[in-house]
Amino acid sequence: MANISVAVHGALGKMGRETISAVYKDAELNLVGAVDVKAATDSIILDNGQKIPLYRDIKSMLASVKPDVIVDFSLAAASMEMIRIAAGSGISLVSGTTGFSPDDMEEIRHLAKDNKIGIIIASNFALGAVIMMHLAKIAAKYFDNAEIIELHHDEKADAPSGTALSTARGMIESRQGKPFKYPETKKETLSGTRGGQFEGIGIHSVRLPGFVASQEIIFGLQGQTLKIRHDTINRECYMPGVLMAVKEVLNKKGSVNNLDDLLQTGGK
Repeated sequence: MANISVAVHGALGKMGRETISAVYKDAELNLVGAVDVKAATDSIILDNGQKIPLYRDIKSMLASVKPDVIVDFSLAAASMEMIRIAAGSGISLVSGTTGFSPDDMEEIRHLAKDNKIGIIIASNFALGAVIMMHLAKIAAKYFDNAEIIELHHDEKADAPSGTALSTARGMIESRQGKPFKYPETKKETLSGTRGGQFEGIGIHSVRLPGFVASQEIIFGLQGQTLKIRHDTINRECYMPGVLMAVKEVLNKKGSVNNLDDLLQTGGK
């Protein structure tokens, strides 16, 4: 396989740094640049001393180098601006950014089709988490009551997590219009104790130091419960999924896919 040239957007964040390390170590990939609005220098120095060019914005990078694929771990607003520019330059995209609105997603689908590029967007690149969400869709067809508990580190900005919402949406879609049952609390002595509710699914967010990312879906039925849980030990767990997406996105021109699509098709 010919080397795929890759740039990382949001390069100075925790996921961005992990991605830079993983891409650099992969023999099939060629790390050609990094972008971060917080860049204070013109390069990122890797552990072996090699320097990777660092830019403050996507336009500055494209003036010097045009990668085949951009991997994006940033904020939705910054991602949309970057996606528009990258798409217009014919660059395919892999994004782990969450918070895109329905209008954003519609625009992204048009950008992929109109510019004949591949775009892969995933709320979670951990392969185990994707399988967890897939199993939750299956179970949702047979259980009328379900709640999600997601647990993350104390610096996570949003709640609930994008993975929790993606899980809930998938569960709802699999029921084809049949609603979940959400038991109403007759007396709530502490406001918010029951957490949030998304179309009948209770969602609870835990934020504590010591966690990276964990999620448990609990289904209830008369006389039984079913629990599906995934635990992230460190951020390295996301990298196999990211690398899979980078290597497959060039084969998905004109469409927007997620990691579940790749797993179900065997990456083809």
